[in-house]
Amino acid sequence: MARSADRTLTRVRVVSRTPTARLARRATLRRSARLLGEFRFEQSDPDRFYGALAHDTALLIDDLYRDVTGQTLFGATVLDVGGGPGYYAKEFAELGAGYYAVEPDPTEMHAAGLPPAGAVRGSGMALPIRTDAVDVCFSSNVAEHVPRPWSMAAEMLRVTRPGGLMVLSYTVWLGPFGGHETGPWHYLGGERAARRYRRRHGREPKNRYGRSLFEVRAGDGLRWAAGAVGADLVAAFPRYHPRWAWPVVRVPGLREVATSNLVLVLAPTDARHR
Repeated sequence: MARSADRTLTRVRVVSRTPTARLARRATLRRSARLLGEFRFEQSDPDRFYGALAHDTALLIDDLYRDVTGQTLFGATVLDVGGGPGYYAKEFAELGAGYYAVEPDPTEMHAAGLPPAGAVRGSGMALPIRTDAVDVCFSSNVAEHVPRPWSMAAEMLRVTRPGGLMVLSYTVWLGPFGGHETGPWHYLGGERAARRYRRRHGREPKNRYGRSLFEVRAGDGLRWAAGAVGADLVAAFPRYHPRWAWPVVRVPGLREVATSNLVLVLAPTDARHR
């Protein structure tokens, strides 16, 4: 049954002829190497790591929005689900967008000492935002940290207006970064990896398997996107890979280990309200 479903996913229709043309020009091996280098600082220098990631994410969203809508982000309303300590606010402000964030954890919201302007406390699985309220709704590396990621994805789709864009980017469990700081031992089991981390470091990992870190696979996201009501799947690609490596997403099995982070781009339509 699962094998049959995977074959179906390889034929998911992508509606835009050039949905990632701008991003594709930037998706070079040099960019991939630069981002990979920043991952070393996630624990030791989070300002450096998350600052670089926020800058790249804002450019990624801007590229996609221009390709799909033909407009810039200037004046657009952007909602960040799981906005964390506010690294993204500055980047989107520089693009002229109105940036807002929903973050469930007040400790995380204030972790970097940045003013949480435009941020509200709330759950991504029940967004405190009205339907069709924003032009862009995105989430970066959050879905693997919530117990019901596809409830969150459905909420993101709900609050995005028709003609807008929803972008969900998440870490794939069987990819090299799936276990976060407990990797690569997560390949032997998430609970086992968490116990090993505790023994080695004398404390629980920040991302605790079964509590704040869950197994989310590439196929899970593609299945959800293929069945999303009232939205077209515009693109699905591995976020940190150079353009020539994007086709790995089309290969069942391989995509689970070769896609470190999957990006799903959906365009809501009026069909949701019929």
